[in-house]
Amino acid sequence: MEHTTVSKRKTIHGSLTRSKPSRPSARNTAVSTQYSQSTLWVTVRCTPFVTSKPNLPDLTGAIALCFVIPGWPDLSKKLILVIGGTGAQGLPVIEKLLALAEDGSPSPYAVRVLTRDPTSHRALELASKGVELVKGSFDDFDSVAAALKGCYGAFVNTDGFTVGQAKEVWCGIHIYELARYAKVKHYVWSNLEYFSRITNFDPKYRCEHSDGKGIVGDFMQTQPSVVSDTDMSWTLITSGPYMEMLHNAMATVNMIALDDFGFFARYVFDHRAETSGEDLQIASDRVDWEYLRTTFEKVTGLRAEVLYHSYDDWTKRYDPATIDVPLANERGKTKDGSITWKENFRAWWSNWRDDTISRDYEWLRKINPNGLTLESWMRKEEYGKDLGAKAYKLLKNSEDGKSPALNMEYIATL
Repeated sequence: MEHTTVSKRKTIHGSLTRSKPSRPSARNTAVSTQYSQSTLWVTVRCTPFVTSKPNLPDLTGAIALCFVIPGWPDLSKKLILVIGGTGAQGLPVIEKLLALAEDGSPSPYAVRVLTRDPTSHRALELASKGVELVKGSFDDFDSVAAALKGCYGAFVNTDGFTVGQAKEVWCGIHIYELARYAKVKHYVWSNLEYFSRITNFDPKYRCEHSDGKGIVGDFMQTQPSVVSDTDMSWTLITSGPYMEMLHNAMATVNMIALDDFGFFARYVFDHRAETSGEDLQIASDRVDWEYLRTTFEKVTGLRAEVLYHSYDDWTKRYDPATIDVPLANERGKTKDGSITWKENFRAWWSNWRDDTISRDYEWLRKINPNGLTLESWMRKEEYGKDLGAKAYKLLKNSEDGKSPALNMEYIATL
């Protein structure tokens, strides 16, 4: 008998031969185990082995039992922990990590996601693709430490809109420390510009949701980055507003299409040595209002007009009770030293208006020659259809009902 399938989840393999009747003893029985391809192999060797069926021959040899265990990581692949995996950024990162390599071979990566709610529809969708789910949150360090065990790499995107700048800085630094202790080989931090430092700490440019990540990025650049089998290397991926947020009518910025973000995340893990200790400042295209208008008209055939408003007029579209409160969702409505949502985005817009940062698009096109432009992204997304329906489906905070509420009474007057 060479191969007998006994169920979908258990297979017996063996090369069995006729033998003299006898019972197996402990000294003649050996058990070994091997883990591979999300399975547990148990090999039992008995010499000789006597069947209990009178009409069957006596058998000797090895019996190997293969148990396929759902949810176990594939140890033939490099396991990547993704923190923020159910968010707008994490989903395309995971998609790219699991995609085939450029030569068509299987992905060398498996993915584990830390999630507060493994039963959410986003988490279940990931699980259906073979992603391992671990319950926890990035500010629960016990769950982070547990999730890091056995991981080759980590991609970390913390949520400053929930916890605020001070807590995000603390969490970002400590997660890095936990990864070092867990002997993770490649640590990737999803970074944003440290606007305050770039602008010599001018308070009008203080943007907490960006500065928090930038402070962690600055900390990491003081740490060693060593490419070896025993040390950890790190890489920063510094991005900006998602091109998908054009559904919310944002522009005049270095925008990143989420598909391109996923490309660079995969690129970093594929090129550990080249990106070790580097800050990859990425974008897809630089978009200003006139470029947006002309491209929109070209792609859709519709007429567009740019109307300029002051920042105060722009914020009238939101309910004041939801924007004159601390930026961090978990801090409630009491101002505690952090800036408000309205103050934060006044600074955010000021940075783009005054061109405080730039990108090297020649280098970006060289690394990602198939990267998207505003026009190619609009055509890919069929931009112009169902704008209102798409506007609040991108960010996890919006889906969870944590974003500022619209002032529908004011909007009706526009």
